[in-house]
Order: sequence, then structure tokens, then C-alpha cells
Amino acid sequence: MWLVAACLAASCQAQELVPRRWTHLPMGVNFAGGGYAYTKGDISFDPVLLIEGAEMDLHTFPFRYIRTFEFIGKSARVDVVQAYQDARWSGLLDGVPTIVERSGWSDTGLRFALNALGAPPLSGAEFKEYRAATDCETIVGVGLVVQFPTGHYLEDKLLNLGSNRFTLRPQVGVVHTEGKWSTEATLSSWIYTDNDEFFGDNYLEQRPFYTVQGHVDYTFRPGMWAGGGVGYGVGGESTVNGIAKDDMRQNLAWGFSFGFPITRKWGIKIAYIGHRTLTSVGANSDSLVLATSVLW
Repeated sequence: MWLVAACLAASCQAQELVPRRWTHLPMGVNFAGGGYAYTKGDISFDPVLLIEGAEMDLHTFPFRYIRTFEFIGKSARVDVVQAYQDARWSGLLDGVPTIVERSGWSDTGLRFALNALGAPPLSGAEFKEYRAATDCETIVGVGLVVQFPTGHYLEDKLLNLGSNRFTLRPQVGVVHTEGKWSTEATLSSWIYTDNDEFFGDNYLEQRPFYTVQGHVDYTFRPGMWAGGGVGYGVGGESTVNGIAKDDMRQNLAWGFSFGFPITRKWGIKIAYIGHRTLTSVGANSDSLVLATSVLW
């Protein structure tokens, strides 16, 4: 059964696809936002597990807070992300219809990012003047995301919303702006700590998962933009109780986003994100996202 648990846990993972994460922001500003995302997916398992027709319906209610500030003479930001989720998995287990449902908090995410090149730390009128006068700019940023094991987790269950382990995601990104167009690329790796309570007393280890993604955005006017992106991820082979599972993940992601302002400080974003596995075992999913944010 621990092999079934390993495959179920792996099928619920998907790489992130986030545009505009290196955007130049004014210093000393707070952003807060929330939203709703609906994800529907099909999960493919190794035939020996006798799991067929597995499907997932996931409702996510994310909350985000961002604070910008100057750090060592550079523009920096801290992001805190927390979500509440309601999930339902269904399928045939050895020919018997089975449904699993979970509701609760996901793991908490904390991100620190620094724009090492470009995007000087400015605020107020200085920031507005700089943005108005800058038609061409290249920004290079570095960041670190820490995912804390705070989510809902039941050690005796196969499926959980939390991971019961830390995940570190170092990032490096480049964004080049030319007039109203901007192109962005981000490299990152997912580094996992071990889970010593994986479906009971089993011990889960996982090798790093590496991702690359790129985005192209067009800004119609301040606060109104549209863009598309694509990402690729590979790696993440797991070991359970010292036995390597030979289960390398490989997936492709793509998405489209549209953001527009309601007022000078309040905006809305609509997005679609698709994930497809490139291996015989994995998950294919489609997500629709509606998010809103306010700054002060």
C-alpha cells in the first residue's frame, strides 16, 4: 500500500506558473489579495496498482500578502501565501468505485525576492518619474520560497492537502521590457526535506525537481495587461524506505492571464493554467483562476 500512497501523492503535485514575479514595484507598499481557483484533473497510475479512471476536483481559496522594501540598496519584497482547499478524488480501486474527500489549510508559503540588477528602490513621485522615463530595462532577480509543513495532514491516509515536509525553492529570473512588451524567464529548483510519517511509518525521500518557465506580457496601460507563458519541469524521483521508485516526473505547463484595474489601487486578474504529464504516470489538469488585490 505504501507504493499506492507514493503514486497518489506524486499525482497531486504540479509546478507553479507565475507571471510578473520580478515586476518593479514602489518601496514601502503593501499588497493584499485573495481569490478562487477551480482545478479539474485526470490522474494516470501504473497499471499494477489497479486504479482506473482517477479524477480530481479541487477548489482553492488563496490569500496573499506582499510587502516591498529596500534591502542592501536594492528593491526587495516578501510574499506570504496561504490557501484553504476543498478536494475530491474519485476512481476505481480494483474495480470498486472509491471517493476520497479532504478540506483544510494547505502548506504556508513564504517568499523573499531581491532585484539584483535594475529596478532601483524608489517610492512615490520618484518611482512614477522613473517608470515614465524608462522605455527599455532589464531586471535580474533572485528569490527563495520556503513552503512550511502547516497544511492539513493525516499520516494514516493516502491523500492529503499538506505535505508534512519543508520545500525550498531557490529562484533566479530575468525580465526585459521594451516599450509595452516584456519577456520573462525564471529558473528554479524544488528541494524537499524527508517525510518520516508518509502513510504511517514509511519514510519518503525525494530528489530535487527542476523547472524553467517563460512569459510574454503586453501592457495596454498602467494596471491593464495580458500575457501568456509556458513552463517545463523534470526530476523529483522518490525513494520509499530506501527503495528507489524510478518515478521521474516530467511535465509541461502553459497559461494565459489578463489583469485590469477597478480603481487606482484595486485590480482583478483572470487566468487559465494547464498542466500535462509527459510520462505514462502522472496528472493532467486544467485550472481557472479569479483573483483580486488591493495596495496601500
